[in-house]
Parts: sequence; C-alpha cells; structure tokens
Amino acid sequence: MNAENRVASLVEIAHDAYGVPGVVSVTMNRPEAFNALSEALLDALQTALADLAQTSTRVIVIGGAGRAFCAGHDLKEMRAEPSLAYYQSLFARCTKLMLTIQRMPQPVIARVHGIATAAGCQLAAMCDLAVAADTARFAVSGVNLGLFCATPSVPLSRNLSRKAALEMLLTGDFIDAVGAKREGLINRVVPMDALDAEVAKLAASICAKPVEAVSAGKGLFYRQLEMGIEAAYQLAGQTMACNMMDESALEGVQAFIDKRPPGWKR
Repeated sequence: MNAENRVASLVEIAHDAYGVPGVVSVTMNRPEAFNALSEALLDALQTALADLAQTSTRVIVIGGAGRAFCAGHDLKEMRAEPSLAYYQSLFARCTKLMLTIQRMPQPVIARVHGIATAAGCQLAAMCDLAVAADTARFAVSGVNLGLFCATPSVPLSRNLSRKAALEMLLTGDFIDAVGAKREGLINRVVPMDALDAEVAKLAASICAKPVEAVSAGKGLFYRQLEMGIEAAYQLAGQTMACNMMDESALEGVQAFIDKRPPGWKR
C-alpha cells in the first residue's frame, strides 16, 4: 500500500462536509481500536492537516469513526518497543500534530460523539473549538496505569481552570459532556441526533466571516496568550491595524455605516 492509500485508509476526508461549502471533515478511521493514535494514524492525520492548511478550506472538523472519538495512544504499540528513544520520538510526533492544529490558519472543530481519553482528550482540547454529544465522556486516565498524562496536561491547563485540570490529571476520572462544557473543555453539548447539525451551524457561522479576519484572529489569539500583557497589546494593536487595511474590513465598516449588509467576496 502506497503512502497516499495508507492515509486514505486511516483518515476519511470529505469536502463541503455537513452541506457547508468550505468545510472539510477529517475522520479518524480505526473504529475497531477506538481510533487509538497509532504511529500510522498520527502520520496520516499530520499529512492530512498539513495539506489542508495550504488550501482554501475555511473550517476543518476532526471526528472519529465507530463508537469512540479517540482512546489516546495505542498502548499495545507503545508496549511493544519499550525504549526511551522510541517514546521520545513518539511523543514528539504527537506534539507536532497538536501544534499543527494550533498553527493552521483555519479554525479546527472537534466533533466528539464518544469517549475522548488521554491523548484523545488532548486532541479535543487542542482543537480551537469542540462540539460534543451529550453521551460523550472525557478523561486523562494515564495515571490509572502509572503514567501521568503529561502531554495532555498542556492543553488541559490552557483550557480549564488549574484545579479542574489537575483533578482530571491526578484522578483519571471521567467527566461527562455537561461537566466538560462547564469546565471550558468544549463549547457546546447537544443530543447525539443533533450533533452534526450543531457542528454545521458553528462551521457555517465561521465561514460567513471574512477569511482574512478569521485567519489573522486565530493566529493572534494563540500568540498573545503566551505573552506578557504589554507585548500582547502591542501585537494585538498591530494585528488589528493591519486587519483594518484589508478590503473586507473596510467594506464591513462601510456597510455598518451605510446600514446595509456587507458585500464580502467569498
């Protein structure tokens, strides 16, 4: 099997997903393994997302086939090669994928319909937005196996309050979708039969906005988070000034003044 076919077998990519032009769904396709992040699946996701980052795609939705969103790393694969060099390489590849999601110009939405555990919870947390079915559950359960979920702690500590994140990490206990929304891990919770419609609604709302503002805004949002407040304001002001010079912003402001809908180019 060549590399292209291997990617296609491990992730399913659909354009204009959910009936929304510009939206691409990327579905992890290891249902028999609860979409555990094997080396091959990590590579397939990395390839798919890196390629999509270079396209005119507006929004990307990551989901999972079968009963689970993602059960984390493939433990059987990890246990088969117990060496420090192997584990360092594996977690570096996972980190590269997570950072790719954050650095993409397009917003990335997690569509969580089932369990999201360990690195699967990390994946949901790293996505820019997340919509979950009310049957979904989340946990960073490595500590139950004697392995603290160190890499998942990075996005958890940046999305949840410190105490909520640390409780999840130290206990390994599951939280339900309502609790995940309350703690800031996800954005929306809906019944399972309304999940796709809710994802479509959120994606369509983003696609209705000018691509320049969305892309610049996502980049600025994450960069300023890591800065002191003065540097953050300096970067934000520069970003906003440059954004204001975009044709779409000039048109949007003029449309507001004229009390008419903006005539943005799609």
